[in-house]
Amino acid sequence: MPLLHHLDQGQGAPLVILHGLFGTLDNWQTLARRWATEAGLRVVSVDLRNHGRSFHSPEHSYSLMVEDVLALFNHLQLGSDLTLLGHSMGGKVAMRLALDYPEQLARLIVIDVAPRFSDMHHQDSILAGLHAVNLATISNRQEADAALAPHVPTLGTRQFLLKNLYRREDNSFAWRINLDVLAAQLPAIGEAIESPVPFVKPALFIRGGKSDYISTEDKLYGIPSLFPNSEVATVPDAGHWVHAEQPEVVFQLVQAFTQQ
Repeated sequence: MPLLHHLDQGQGAPLVILHGLFGTLDNWQTLARRWATEAGLRVVSVDLRNHGRSFHSPEHSYSLMVEDVLALFNHLQLGSDLTLLGHSMGGKVAMRLALDYPEQLARLIVIDVAPRFSDMHHQDSILAGLHAVNLATISNRQEADAALAPHVPTLGTRQFLLKNLYRREDNSFAWRINLDVLAAQLPAIGEAIESPVPFVKPALFIRGGKSDYISTEDKLYGIPSLFPNSEVATVPDAGHWVHAEQPEVVFQLVQAFTQQ
């Protein structure tokens, strides 16, 4: 399997960042640069399979994504003083890796996702919008945005999704995401993360106060049962994209946690 596309910057203890569904490492670049320059970390931002500039595959599961990330760890020789950070789908990849391969990392950061099952119906409108963009006929990004808008009314969400749109050499448009596979594998992305053995190293869960991805029940029972040495930090004025809405708060939380 090819190596995941990644960006490696800075020197120091490694921090590896895994984006969420339909995301890319570019979503994290402002914070990644700051953690590399201001927090003294070696920051490795990753494009997961079927996303960004990484390879496309007909298979998309948490066990396979964990294998992809482990191969990158080994290739970069990151060592064991490693912090793994994941948002949403990337957070579930990070949890799965921490539970299955605890020796590979020193600490875990999960942003706005719980280990429980999700039926993923909240993605239906986004998929409908992405499929409404006719790549064969659009001539600019504005037309793509107009096709998305009836399904995805929030401008910020549309801008996030349209970062996946690019022009090929023949001037036609294409998606960087493997849209058909991600749509087909959506139930697998909603799977619960379970384990008979908990991850006992430090774990930080950062949740948006306006998001329902981490519930009170998750905070009291679901997360501590798998991650007994964890804390949940709530960022009050933020939704699911906590790092985009409150970057300074997330910067400080991660910087302090990696220095423990």
